[in-house]
This record gives sequence, C-alpha cells and structure tokens, in this order.
Amino acid sequence: MSYEEAKKRYAALGIDTDDAIRRLKKVPVSLHCWQGDDVRGFDTDPDKPLTGGIQTTGNYPGRARTPAELMKDLDMVFSMIPGTPKMNLHASYAIFENGEWADRDKLEPRHFSKWVEFCKARGLGCDFNPTYFSHPRCDPLTLSSPDPDTRKFWIEHGKACIRISNYLAEELGQPCTMNIWTGDGLKDIPADRMGPRVRYKESIDEILSEPYDFKKVKPCIESKVFGIGVESYTVGSAEFALSYAAMNKDKCIPLMDNGHYHPTETVSDKIPALLAFFPEIALHITRPVRWDSDHVVLFDDETKEIAKEIVRCGGLEGRVNIALDYFDASINRLAAWITGYRNIQKALLYALLQPVDEQKDLQDKGRFTRLMVEQEEMKTMPFGEIWDAYCRECGKPVDGEWLPLIEEYEKKELVKRV
Repeated sequence: MSYEEAKKRYAALGIDTDDAIRRLKKVPVSLHCWQGDDVRGFDTDPDKPLTGGIQTTGNYPGRARTPAELMKDLDMVFSMIPGTPKMNLHASYAIFENGEWADRDKLEPRHFSKWVEFCKARGLGCDFNPTYFSHPRCDPLTLSSPDPDTRKFWIEHGKACIRISNYLAEELGQPCTMNIWTGDGLKDIPADRMGPRVRYKESIDEILSEPYDFKKVKPCIESKVFGIGVESYTVGSAEFALSYAAMNKDKCIPLMDNGHYHPTETVSDKIPALLAFFPEIALHITRPVRWDSDHVVLFDDETKEIAKEIVRCGGLEGRVNIALDYFDASINRLAAWITGYRNIQKALLYALLQPVDEQKDLQDKGRFTRLMVEQEEMKTMPFGEIWDAYCRECGKPVDGEWLPLIEEYEKKELVKRV
C-alpha cells in the first residue's frame, strides 16, 4: 500500500495524516548522552563503578571514551532519527581543557561551552541533570545526609547546575529542563524515615533559592521506588517528590520516570492525573523489566499508552517535556539509542493518528462496545506507511535501512575502541 492509499484510509476516519506529520516534526524529545558511554561521564575515573542504585550490564565493544568520541557517535545517531531532538546532559559530562578540573560543587557554565558549540552547530536545545551519584562525596547519602558538610557540597552542586541550566537555555534559545534525582536511601530497614526526608526537602529548598527564570529553567523533582543498595528505603519517594512539586508549583515541576514505580502502576494513567493540577510536567521514558532496569524503549503497549495520553491531554503543546532515559551496554549502543528514539517517535505518531475526539465522545455516551471495537480496529490500520512517510519527510532512513549503516559504522569506528 502506498502513502496516498493509507492517507485515504485514515481520512475516512477524519484523520489528517499530513497534519499529524507536521505536528510531530515540531515536538522536542531529549536524547540522553549517557547511553553512549554507560553513564561513565568525564569528571572522574572512567573505570569507576556506578553508585546510587544504578548500573549498566554488558561490555559490548565501542563505548565512547572521550567527548570527541561521544559527539561523533551522537552525530551518527542524529542522522538516523526523525523529528526535533534535544540533547540531555548530566553534570558529570563536563568537558575540562588544558589540564583543568573542577569538582561538582565548583562546576561552571564554561565547563559546558563545548556542548553549547555542539548544540548550536546542530540547532539543538539542551536539558540538564545534576549528578548525585558515582562520586566519593556520596556517604552514601547526598542531599539527605546527616553530615552538614556532605549536604553543603551537594547543595552547592545543585546551585551550580541551576546556573549551568540557565546558561544552556540562554545560549541555545530553548528552555532547559533540569532534573533533580538522587539515589539516597538505605539497604535495610531504617530507624528514621522522617529525618532524611526533612533534610532532603531543606536541601532542595536551598538549591532552588539560586536565582533563575522559571520560563527558561524548569527544575524537576524525580522520585524512585528503590535501587541496588537502597532496597528498603528511598528518601525521594513518589509521595515526597510529588508533594514537593505540588507545594512549589511556582518554581519546579514534577517528573515521572515510568521505571520508577511499582510494576503494577502505569505512568500513562498518571499523566492526566497530574495535568489536572499542574500546568506542566516532565517525563523520562524508559522500559522497566520488573523494576527500573532501564531497558531500551520499545514500541510496546505502555509506550503507546503514554504517547496517547500526551496527545489526548494537549501535552504536545508545551505541557509535557519528553526525554528518554535508558542505558544498555550489552548491545550496540548506537542501535540502542536509535531504536528507543525512533520508538517514542512511532508512539507519538501512532497517537496522533487516533480518532481522539470521536473516542472520547463514545466514552461519554457510554457506547463502550463500539469504543472497544474501534480501538482494536485502529491497530490494523496501515500505520507503517505513515511512519515511512514521516521518516522521508524528515530526510531520515525508513525501517530496514538504518541498521546496516550502523553496522558499517561499528566496523569502521567502534571496533577500534579497545
């Protein structure tokens, strides 16, 4: 079937495929830099173990070892993904020159000037994340530590990241979503659950006292259920993070990562709940397998449902800030990047091709038989033809064309990295 034939099939349902493609091309989605080097960063020993409840598994050849290698890999990825990507950096990806080094509490905007040059040359915006893990000053707690000196160090890191986020927003002309997440928690049953949370709240209050323009810098508070080494207690729980954001709506927004909840919870259901109260939210889209395992995003049911709720709730018009967050070292890292990014693009396009208004009307009128049947029949519409047209419109390879190019890049570039 050709695109024109598929277009007619959708038009019969009142869906304009050309308009769906036009809308999706404008939607920014942040691509996370840390997939390319297994969350190692450039500010400490590249062979250090990850801490803070996260880890990567696998040792596939070709991990980026330097900023130049990471940027080269990113360029290859950008050549394969349609739409409007943004960069997403962790503070640990500061680039130091001429023998200089600064600890995380002393980071400055100039340590990210090379990333600004990279983004400007490619027309990209950039989001940002303080790095509260994989550092000697994790005791293992950071913002919730009972040690005042430890807390001060990490508070100053957060303030530095506010300044860096403001720099990124001003230089690149796009808002910067700055996500605050820590792995603070305990391996076994705590004797005091309240104290660390009070300290955590006070620390975030201090970080957000750093001046910034809320229209340019969007601080987020992200929760988590548990992680490796913090199985029994997480300071920044869902209730904590959401309550903090709700009480401080004038200076921060909530961020939901769909791997950071219990396995029976779905973020797709939480999106409309939060948008009923918050003018703006942020998402980290990943694929949990029984827990926050950060598998590569697939074109699976929950990814499609997340995208449907973004579209149904008007999230594409600036209410939902979308970013990817996963890291897999067991397969070709570029293929992982590309697959996940193309899949969230597929999910958003699929959502834009649903008869949203009609289906809402069927629900309101109690016509649930017809609603169910129509929802099922939409699954066999010729979506693939519209996806291929979208890729071509963006000047990117269609499915089946991009992987051979990545395999050739692996032979020429990645296998040399030993």
